[in-house]
Amino acid sequence: MGGEAPAADTGGTDGTDGTSGRTGGTGGARGGGRGGGPGRRRGGGRWAYIGSYTSGGGRGITVAAVDPGDGSLAPVAVVDTAPNPAWLALDREAGVLYAVSEADPGAVTAFRVDGPRLTPLGPPVGVGGAAPTHVGLAAGRLLTANYASGSVSSLPLAPGGAVGGPPVVLAHEGSGPDPDRQEAPHAHQVVADPGGRWLLGVDLGTDSVRVCASDPDTGGLRVHARTALRAGSGPRHLAFHPDGEVVYVLHELAPQLTVCRWDGTSGALEPLAEVAVDADPAPEGGRLHPSVVAVAADGRFLWVAVRGSDTLLTLSLEDGAEKPRVAGSVGCGGVWPRDLVPDAAGRRLYVANEWSGDVTWFDVEPETGLPRPAGALEVPAAACVVLG
Repeated sequence: MGGEAPAADTGGTDGTDGTSGRTGGTGGARGGGRGGGPGRRRGGGRWAYIGSYTSGGGRGITVAAVDPGDGSLAPVAVVDTAPNPAWLALDREAGVLYAVSEADPGAVTAFRVDGPRLTPLGPPVGVGGAAPTHVGLAAGRLLTANYASGSVSSLPLAPGGAVGGPPVVLAHEGSGPDPDRQEAPHAHQVVADPGGRWLLGVDLGTDSVRVCASDPDTGGLRVHARTALRAGSGPRHLAFHPDGEVVYVLHELAPQLTVCRWDGTSGALEPLAEVAVDADPAPEGGRLHPSVVAVAADGRFLWVAVRGSDTLLTLSLEDGAEKPRVAGSVGCGGVWPRDLVPDAAGRRLYVANEWSGDVTWFDVEPETGLPRPAGALEVPAAACVVLG
């Protein structure tokens, strides 16, 4: 199953449309750990919120308890929501979870979080774009990257976290050399810089990252600068080093990581070097499609998930944040790893494997950063994991 990525990497619009939650019936965990139960509180245990593609058989948002001892997951609830809640963002301070509906038209839904219980804060709100693949927060606004329409949306938030409207939409322009994947702009991610002054929009279709300023009154977006990356590489996802001065941009159409210097004062993103992330080959006739990069909180390692080879690469940063080097790789424990997230302590990694329909977790070796398989939980068409 390591062939080409779907043309838009999006699901359709079939699935459940309700907003009620139901408990149980979410599949079982396998591996060496014991499962946390629904009675665990945030102080002792924690929760994992797992998005999925309902068009691929997903059930909505799965809530699982995270065992505080061994990190294992135990399913406790599934929440029906709009189709394809494939990317999630958690406002921990406000206690609100946001879920995209990766559909056409695209939408977002807000949920009040009470442990395993998610209560909708109103119906889904349209984002003014198609197939949002990413959602994030910045300066009291909700942001989405809309893949199919090639745009970024900014939506107001009420004091309690509910999503308002109408959205302010910035349409990207341009294309790339790949006629199948880069015929038009395809915004894949939008994140705020550590200082909160700038927004960085990663566009797979135009081989670029746009640095934008946001009007604090209206939420309007203005392109401040555009950083061009290697033609045909298809940038998909970026992550900041904890020092706030280095950015790692991961590419989907070419198995590479671009290391950039970030100047938060001037809003300048400068490419410095490219690092290959093709340590493991794709199956015969297939290609590698890297999906996500994550950086350890202590800044010593970063991890990359690679679809096609279905592997997790560990890169060491012991030579400096600007000089990552591949230290090793392991199998992701499933097929088509679409997301990975480290826990806050950097002791474990959680991986959403879309095609095999599971979330796998790994213990991280503290000296080397290399992950060791520890268990798995069945989650059909798993797409995203958020810990909270």
